[in-house]
Amino acid sequence: MIKTLISGATALALLLALPLAVSAQGSTIEVVMKTTEGDMVIELYPDKAPITVKNFLTYVDEKFYDGTIFHRVIKDFMIQGGGWTPDFTQKPVYETIRNEADSGLKNLKYTIAMGRRMDPHSASAQFYFNHIDNPGLDHTAKTEDGWGYCVFGKVIQGTEVVEAIAKTKTMTRRQMQDVPRETIEIISVRRK
Repeated sequence: MIKTLISGATALALLLALPLAVSAQGSTIEVVMKTTEGDMVIELYPDKAPITVKNFLTYVDEKFYDGTIFHRVIKDFMIQGGGWTPDFTQKPVYETIRNEADSGLKNLKYTIAMGRRMDPHSASAQFYFNHIDNPGLDHTAKTEDGWGYCVFGKVIQGTEVVEAIAKTKTMTRRQMQDVPRETIEIISVRRK
């Protein structure tokens, strides 16, 4: 009787733990970004930034990022891409999304965040990788100056690719500053 009770209790404990393990695994989504500098695996956080992750994955699933470039690189700051082709044609995008920078996620080294214009809610397809911790880009208040930039994931494999891109020499091209002298292309981005 005691042996059956222990086995039953153990089975119950395992059954109760199973949904926790599944939900913990299901709380992130991974994508693989292949670039001319190498590949990165990026973990996305839909539980913290659901609108942003859904938006990013829409572009991923439609292969929007394939053949785009990293068009802005500032060592010891960030590398930006996801909107321009190698001939510097800007790709058409969907409507902008609400800024979710108030999620608690921080602009730490190797995180991915949404690029935007001055309007806090103007992010569409462009993103950047933080090359260092950038607390000045974090949310501080729901004001124009305080909104910050929405982090929605992090590079979990291939940080050396971020480092290689960050080291590239840059120039001014078509009134854009910090453009890599040699094209760094995003070959593809796919769900893992």
